[in-house]
Amino acid sequence: MRIAIVDYGMGNISSIVSALRYIGVDDIIISNNPEELAGADKLILPGVGNYANAAKKVVNLNLKEILHKLVVVEKKPILGICLGMQILGLSSTESGFNQGLGFVDGCVDKFEGCNLKIPHVGYNQVSPNQSSRLYDGLSNSPDFYFTHSFKMMSESDIGESMTCYGNSFIASFEVGNIAGVQFHPELSQTNGLKLLQNFVERF
Repeated sequence: MRIAIVDYGMGNISSIVSALRYIGVDDIIISNNPEELAGADKLILPGVGNYANAAKKVVNLNLKEILHKLVVVEKKPILGICLGMQILGLSSTESGFNQGLGFVDGCVDKFEGCNLKIPHVGYNQVSPNQSSRLYDGLSNSPDFYFTHSFKMMSESDIGESMTCYGNSFIASFEVGNIAGVQFHPELSQTNGLKLLQNFVERF
C-alpha cells in the first residue's frame, strides 16, 4: 500500500506521516510530481492556511489536471484534510471568490454569529452519517480536533457527517472514492488514528 501526500506547500505533512506510520503504513511519498502521484494507491491532500493561496498553488503546480485524472477519471481514493477538504469542493469566499477542484458539491463560507470565537479551535463532537466508512468502529459521537475559520455546506447529498459550532456544518464527506474531513485526524489521538486506518483499509 503506497500513499502519496500531495505536497503543494500548505500542509501539516510531518504529523500526517507520523500518524500513518503509527497505523502501519510504511510506503509513504510526499510529492507534487504527476508520475509519483500516479504510482500511489491512495492520495492525501493536506492543507493549512488561506484558501485563495492554496487554490493558486494548486493551479501553479499543475496539480488540478493530474488530480482530476487520478481522482475523477481513474477513481483513485483521496482524503482531503482541513483546507485540503475545502479545496476538493466547488469554491470559497475566503479572500474573495476562489474556485476549488470541484470534485464534490460543497461551498465554503465564513462562520456566522456575533458570539462565536473565530477561528473554531479545539475538540468538537461529530455526528457521523450512518453509512460512513470513515467512522466505522468509532462511537456515535466521536470528537476530533478542529482549527478553522471557514466552514463547508452543500445543497447535495455528499455523504456528509455534521458538527455544530454556532450552527451545523459539514465535518466530513464521503462520495465514492472521495473523502474529506474538516478536522485534523493526525492531531485527534485515538479517534483520528482509527479514522485514518479506515480510509486506508476501506477506500
